[in-house]
Amino acid sequence: MEENPRTRRFRFPPSHAVRSVPDGMTQPTTAPVSPRYDSTDERSRNMIREGFWTEVFRLNGSVTPLVAGRLLGFTAFGAIIYALFEAFHLKNGLATAHYEYIGAVLALLLVLRTNAGYDRWWEARKIWGGIVNQSRNLAQIGLIYGPTNPSWREDYTRWVAAFSATCHHSLRGEHKFDEIQGMCEIVGTAETRRLSQADHMPLYAIHRVADLLKQAVDSGEMDRFYFLQAESERAKLIDHIGGCERILKTPLASAFSIKIRRFLFLYLMFLPIAIVDAAGVATPLIVFLVAYPLLALDQIGVELENPFSKSRLNHLPLNQISETIRGNLMASLEPLPPIIPHNAVPIPKPKSRQGEVVIAYPEEGYATYPFPSPAES
Repeated sequence: MEENPRTRRFRFPPSHAVRSVPDGMTQPTTAPVSPRYDSTDERSRNMIREGFWTEVFRLNGSVTPLVAGRLLGFTAFGAIIYALFEAFHLKNGLATAHYEYIGAVLALLLVLRTNAGYDRWWEARKIWGGIVNQSRNLAQIGLIYGPTNPSWREDYTRWVAAFSATCHHSLRGEHKFDEIQGMCEIVGTAETRRLSQADHMPLYAIHRVADLLKQAVDSGEMDRFYFLQAESERAKLIDHIGGCERILKTPLASAFSIKIRRFLFLYLMFLPIAIVDAAGVATPLIVFLVAYPLLALDQIGVELENPFSKSRLNHLPLNQISETIRGNLMASLEPLPPIIPHNAVPIPKPKSRQGEVVIAYPEEGYATYPFPSPAES
């Protein structure tokens, strides 16, 4: 049966299979409603996290293997303290309430350090988002408003794409030809060797872009207005690599890290002594449960401090970002087909799907229904 082109779809939870409609409109026809009414394509557009139990027992990407040695050491020390107190019938006579206050202060300091590390990771992420945007903008300005010479267009696009690639190599300390050999696919072997010998690879790449822009404007094939726009985008790219280098070369204050770790060490060393009278045989277990989150928070702060290094957990995927930029820019070299008029192809008629309620109503119902009319939609 052919559907009315003036139909509207609505999603309802399973408990709302039928919905009332204003007077003068037809009663909605219902379809079986699935308990999970989010469509597959909607879920694919969102970032889907791992399941709860998957992440609970996942070791890849976790700091647990990095703190396991320290954790077992403090737990073993707690077991030794309990054994000594039991063997010699010792009593410490200490109240545990004050020790709990000290633990709360230590946890607060660790959270502050973790937040400081996360701020660095988040800022680096935003900067690389800017590199993506500015690279696309710079390439589009040159390709649309620059010379039509195919050789110039390809050289220009390749050097704009080379900037992000040189950034990720530079931030990871990769300067030798063997380490940046993948650049040969972008700018060729000879220029890759020059890059490996350059004092600052990103500046070398962006200087090449400036030379090509100057060539275009001097030859009169690019208007100076668009040249200034391109220069603005080029300057932003230089600012972005400067921001990344600031994060890389200015770590968190070592005095802060040393003091927190010293405080953490003393707290965990005296913890079994403070709780052994009250905890008894459970002393090693309590030490384990207290030490695990504290040591993990400390290590997370360390891992987030350098968001570029591949040796750190959850480092930024600079390789994938650079490859994405390169793919987008190289695809821009292909000429677009002519524009097809909007009314050249009929609009496909909507189809009902499982889990949806299709409501059909006459044209006069648009006046009272809180949705746009056919002319407005």
